[in-house]
Amino acid sequence: MSALREDFIRFAVECGVLRFGEFVTKAGRTSPYFFNAGLFNDGQSLGKLADYYAETLLQSGIGFDMLFGPAYKGIPLVAAVSMALAKKGRNVPFAYNRKEAKDHGEGGIIVGAPLKGRVVIIDDVISAGTSVNESVGIIRKSDAVPSVVLIALDRMERSGKDDALSEFSAVQEVQKAHGLTVLSIANLDDLLGYLEKAGTTETLNRYRKAVKAYRDKYGAVN
Repeated sequence: MSALREDFIRFAVECGVLRFGEFVTKAGRTSPYFFNAGLFNDGQSLGKLADYYAETLLQSGIGFDMLFGPAYKGIPLVAAVSMALAKKGRNVPFAYNRKEAKDHGEGGIIVGAPLKGRVVIIDDVISAGTSVNESVGIIRKSDAVPSVVLIALDRMERSGKDDALSEFSAVQEVQKAHGLTVLSIANLDDLLGYLEKAGTTETLNRYRKAVKAYRDKYGAVN
């Protein structure tokens, strides 16, 4: 686990964005942890989150020309990441979509810079891949190229119901469907690494064991 990944996990825990307990996911599973990027809801925490996104993208070495944020969570993220990149010397345009087309003014569903070149899709997580699928369609329809998907946390979790689990995670299915690279600031293995290093208190050990058991049951193979 890199220093950046470990620091991000610690930051998310301290902000209460990454929590431990018992949470029911959209898939109906009881998860021992929950990540809600919507709780990065003030200027300081959002700005720091954007720095993690920007640094992850720059360290990847992948070429890009602009950013795209899918509505709704991707809208504040893409603006914040664009500003973070500018502070690091990469001033790139960004755009986002509306959920419903506007029939007056400039019209259409795209707000911001025209979609062109190599486009990075910025989102929080990939659950079912719906947001990414829609974004890829919008970008390609504009004759631009979806270059990479950048998310905060990869749950590394196999999709499907318990009696019909997919071989692949939602992230892997997006990669296979669109031929895209998916980057994450951190993933489930990083979370486990954090819990192992955080200490040996009874509470942390209970969380570590629960997260490891969840990974063993639902985790996709890298």
